[in-house]
Amino acid sequence: MLTIDEKAAIISEYKTHEGDTGSPEVQVALLSNDISRLTGHLRIHKHDFNTRRSLLMKVGQRRRQLAYLNRHSVDRYQTLIKRLGLRR
Repeated sequence: MLTIDEKAAIISEYKTHEGDTGSPEVQVALLSNDISRLTGHLRIHKHDFNTRRSLLMKVGQRRRQLAYLNRHSVDRYQTLIKRLGLRR
């Protein structure tokens, strides 16, 4: 799990305005952090199927958020992809 400080750091880095906690950029950044953390866990614990399901759900949720952002603002989408280093 993320600590409060780590989550606040991610939110402050990707927020689009003051008080922003729910924009697609912030949500995708938080999901990407969770995905990388869970991926590292699964490299060690290969038979942890509950975590694998959780990882797949987070990947799908991030994909839907990115699709939404791509439909509504291609510029913001491209910027976020470059900042996070995602392949698309």
